[in-house]
Amino acid sequence: MLQQYKNILCPVDGSKATEPVLEKAIEIAKENDTRLDILNVLEVNQFSDTYGGAVSGDVIYKLSEDVQSRLSELKRKAQDAGVKDVEIHVRFGNPKPVIAREFPEDHDNQLIVIGSTGLTAVERLMVGSVTNYVSRSAICDVLIVKPVNK
Repeated sequence: MLQQYKNILCPVDGSKATEPVLEKAIEIAKENDTRLDILNVLEVNQFSDTYGGAVSGDVIYKLSEDVQSRLSELKRKAQDAGVKDVEIHVRFGNPKPVIAREFPEDHDNQLIVIGSTGLTAVERLMVGSVTNYVSRSAICDVLIVKPVNK
């Protein structure tokens, strides 16, 4: 018998890896007739260097507004595909522990569907792969979606 999942987490980062990851999460959510949580974790510290020092509340507000808008589009896509229960979430913090432990604990997720990477090779070297961390540290099952090579 196949594993039945009650709550599925699909973390997204806006990279080109988002589409195939979301498609796989939608497929599994439909097969299991379950809730799909779509999550974007904003790491405010990453903007400090870019914007020089402290990040203003206005910048953070605009960024979270943009993310909320994009997540709403992804929610509609999942609903249009037939997922009945879809929730979207924005969290602030370090994506690694948020995705691997904190969010799944708070929402009783049993599966994390995540892309193999949203970063370039240099970025992975500098910050480490969130996916690598999640696959080693998650409190539930993890399905890693590989990029589609066309």
